[in-house]
Amino acid sequence: MEDSSLSLLPPIITILIAMWRKNALMALLSGVVLCFIMAANWQPITGVVNSFHSIVNVFLSIQNVYIISFSMIIGAFVALMNHCGAVNGFIAHLAKLNLVKNSRHAGMLPTVIGSSIFTDSNLSMFTAGMASQTLFDKHNFSRARLAYLLDSTCAPISILILINGWGAYVLGLLNGYNLADPVAVLMGTIVYNFYAIIAVMLAYYTAYTGKIYGPMKHSLTRSYNGDDQEIIKQAPARVMWIPLVSLLVIALTLLLVTGNGDMRRGNGAFSVFWSVIGSLTILILFIGHYRLMSFNTIITVAYNGIKKMLPVLGILVLSFSFGEAIKTLGTGIYISQLINVSLPLFLIAPAIFLIAALTAFTTGTSWATFAILIPIAVPVAMASALPVPFLVAAVLGGGIFGDHASPISDTTVVASIASGCDHFEHVKTQLPYALVGGIASLILYTLIGLTF
Repeated sequence: MEDSSLSLLPPIITILIAMWRKNALMALLSGVVLCFIMAANWQPITGVVNSFHSIVNVFLSIQNVYIISFSMIIGAFVALMNHCGAVNGFIAHLAKLNLVKNSRHAGMLPTVIGSSIFTDSNLSMFTAGMASQTLFDKHNFSRARLAYLLDSTCAPISILILINGWGAYVLGLLNGYNLADPVAVLMGTIVYNFYAIIAVMLAYYTAYTGKIYGPMKHSLTRSYNGDDQEIIKQAPARVMWIPLVSLLVIALTLLLVTGNGDMRRGNGAFSVFWSVIGSLTILILFIGHYRLMSFNTIITVAYNGIKKMLPVLGILVLSFSFGEAIKTLGTGIYISQLINVSLPLFLIAPAIFLIAALTAFTTGTSWATFAILIPIAVPVAMASALPVPFLVAAVLGGGIFGDHASPISDTTVVASIASGCDHFEHVKTQLPYALVGGIASLILYTLIGLTF
């Protein structure tokens, strides 16, 4: 069963349930249980028990705990920001400065922020999302548009700039192949990473022109939580921007410290977790200093903010569990074995791109896709005389594409959290853009392959 075509069954069933029932929790839980029932030779009781253990084991990883915890705390952070009037005050201050003069500027704000903070994709999405949520509401932009702009700048920028944990991770995967200069190979992937480049270009096009296509045209304007419209009070702008700047400064400092002076090797989850804790503390101190809310109100609002995050946090936990369950069946390994090096030279890169996309789509993780397929792409490149950066870029781009299109991807979930958008609304509205980028990338890999 392992490393066989049957290993494709759980991700296929999970995707079908997700699309049919529009319920990611049900889909992921079904996928996890099915994985472990199959791994237990179709014994249902053993499979269910092992599924429960797998979900509990998610919390044994300190990295998972950091990610889940800061996602929960960010709910309290955003709720307090909105309720105390900090966001309204910040927007009013921007209006006075004439920095956000129109709808175009409002659309460009999260895009520019998402492109600027390339050290950690989650930090980038949360910062850009918090700064833009109410601004998008004011200009009658849907939260789905915000989620798309966050998702289509943060991760693609992280895999293009590479001065971050992404670059360090990929560089580590390139070791051990007798490459003359692994760093040069890593840098060489940038120009061939067509999907990431196209995704960023489409995001800037959407933000600048204001033109939207497909289901996004019919998306709801406001947040699906949508109960902050009654808040009309304004706090000083510094109540918003100082905690946000602190969020970035603390995270960058901790990345530098945990990376022993090399920010690229820093612990992203640890850094973001403590930066959110620090920023929340600063926000509460400001709220107390300006007497914007009572202590009891702070507790109540923070609790309600966390409570609203629970369904999405459930998706996040089950996503981690599902990723581990898929590994037990060898789904990714089976997909990678579908590569046939006897293909015509110009079809190798498109094939790798498609397999990476399928792997990331079905497993919901681009990093696991990189780990599975880079060890295959490098030897294939050496055997076929194709440039190593060309095939490695096909893996990276395919992984990001599949991750963008997948409803069970953790980055897709984080984009939904950071924008305050319903998760399936985000998946549905982003998919057409992801497909355009994926098809264009596939054509470019084919055309470039013909030149070798």
